[in-house]
Amino acid sequence: MTVVYVLNGPNLNLLGTRRPEVYGTTTLSILEELCREEATRLGLDLVFRQSNHEGLLIDWIHEAGARVKAGESIGAVFNPGAYTHTSIALHDAVEGTELPVVEVHISNVHRREAFRHHSYISPVARGTIVGLGVDGYRLAIDALHGMSSR
Repeated sequence: MTVVYVLNGPNLNLLGTRRPEVYGTTTLSILEELCREEATRLGLDLVFRQSNHEGLLIDWIHEAGARVKAGESIGAVFNPGAYTHTSIALHDAVEGTELPVVEVHISNVHRREAFRHHSYISPVARGTIVGLGVDGYRLAIDALHGMSSR
């Protein structure tokens, strides 16, 4: 079965407890179940991961990119967390692997601190979803699925 990756960056393991007024009360495990339900609805398998380590995220991007090239995956929903604003390495990994990515942010980063307004991932992403809460993940999975069937 074809796979969709959902990759989460630093501090997303704290979902549900970290600043619930910004990120909501949904935990990472509940988010995984929501993503699994959407993937299953679309006939996809789900690989759902979270890391606080940039190098591990890069390794997963390389893995996902190789699986796309092998025809085994449609791409990745990617919430890079704070690495969005700092990581040229993640940008280069997405670009270098040609991984189809939909970048997701739970909060509307454009209504927050100025340093959150710039993304190194957006220029290499197929699309970006911000500020729609955890529902953005479901929408991103659906968008990747739609892009892959064109």
